[in-house]
Amino acid sequence: MAIVEARMTSSRLPGKHLLQVRGRPMLGYLIERLKAVPSLDQIVIAMTDRENDDPLQGFAESQGVTAFRGSEDDVLGRVLLAAQANSADVICEVTGDCPIIDPDLVEQIVQTYLANSAAYVNNGRGGLPSGMTAQVFSTEALALSASLTSEPLDREHVTLHIKRHPEMFPPIYIVPLRPLIRRDLVFTLDEKSDYELLKKIIEHFGDENPMFRCVDVIDLLGSRPEWVAINQRVIRKGAT
Repeated sequence: MAIVEARMTSSRLPGKHLLQVRGRPMLGYLIERLKAVPSLDQIVIAMTDRENDDPLQGFAESQGVTAFRGSEDDVLGRVLLAAQANSADVICEVTGDCPIIDPDLVEQIVQTYLANSAAYVNNGRGGLPSGMTAQVFSTEALALSASLTSEPLDREHVTLHIKRHPEMFPPIYIVPLRPLIRRDLVFTLDEKSDYELLKKIIEHFGDENPMFRCVDVIDLLGSRPEWVAINQRVIRKGAT
């Protein structure tokens, strides 16, 4: 099961998940891409229980995916309850600000988890562009983690406690193929300039290649350095 964290009250770009490109909300592109991942049997949008997120619920349901409402601040608890409410054994966690995530990379993470005995699999430390990463772990592991920490930062960042305790939750960190290593590129939707870049990318591929992959975007930006510059000045929050 994929669980996507989303909320309408982003401090930097409010309502970002429903910003439109080619007549479609950004969240719609993410949902489409997750539906293309063979190993995912369900998609849940885990939003807050605040009234602001009612439009998110309406859109999620219109796309045939499950909406779950939970705590705004306790994101760990929200994701855990979303998994338990939908009887999920394994969680593929994706943040809602990754509208052009590569389905092949998500499938690789899930298959790596299923083929190994690790408690946690992540592809975000090897140099992939930001916005192309996800993580996989069991609902049981997340429940254990949740029972062991009440630290606000741990509760805000779903797997921070898991990552800080590899002795308890043995990890695998996937190293991407060399052509995909581009730490300088950011495809997350955090600021207005991110939206401007993502809009250009999505419009470029259009109907001819709607399910473009990570390597396609890297190749495209190799010939358009002025596009790369669009969101390079954004000050990003620290990685967790």
